[in-house]
Amino acid sequence: MNRIQTIIDKEWAEVFKNKMVFWTIVLLPLLFTAMPLIFIFVTSGDLIPSETSDMPASFATICGTASAKDCLQIYMINQFLLMFMMMPVIIPITIAAYSVVGEKATRSLEPLLATPITTEELLAGKTLASALPALAVTIVFFGIFVALTPLVGGTPGLMAYMLSPTWLIAILLVGPLMAIASTIFAVIVSSRVNDPRVAEQISAVFIVPVMLLLFGQLAGWLIINVPVMLIFSALMAAANVGLIYLAARIFQREQILTRWK
Repeated sequence: MNRIQTIIDKEWAEVFKNKMVFWTIVLLPLLFTAMPLIFIFVTSGDLIPSETSDMPASFATICGTASAKDCLQIYMINQFLLMFMMMPVIIPITIAAYSVVGEKATRSLEPLLATPITTEELLAGKTLASALPALAVTIVFFGIFVALTPLVGGTPGLMAYMLSPTWLIAILLVGPLMAIASTIFAVIVSSRVNDPRVAEQISAVFIVPVMLLLFGQLAGWLIINVPVMLIFSALMAAANVGLIYLAARIFQREQILTRWK
């Protein structure tokens, strides 16, 4: 653990000097938190429709006997839930994309790979260094969102839904699984390319599953609920296992040292 902690400290000392990484960690959560709060404020007035015919019929299973105002806020905030699921994907990708190729550019990778540290310890350190800040930021800003929601006009029904198992599973289970998966994938990509920007662009493929959930919900094909979140969690857990195995097989220290010039 001492070696892994050393790698984490080293990564944070170097990566957070990058202005793009810093602003991604700061501005992205602010934007994703402000958008739903603004919507709640706008819909907190009296100009709310008395019926919810424009919503997918399947959404009635979530709204239940809630009023039109409650149901409208719950329906729309359910879309913003996916933004909080994007945070632990986008932020680690930005950090991890510089994890290997960035060190190669600054010529700090060769001394690291020449140390007695194992490949597993190296990958674990780099993965945790990217995933932990994203998870911390996601949880903190979700807490801020929950705290501010009643102040901007969130209804009691909305507050109860935001603290329901659906949201808690998404934030506390799906988020960490996606953060780890996207980070490992970004480290793999970063070890195979020569440009941090290319690594970041390729690694962004992990945003696709979240976008599919968003489009599926907007189209009325599915509703984000506990069963969907549990199924998604199982898929991401399986993806993590496969990516960890793949990373250990692909990350060849000798080839990285000899091929990158």
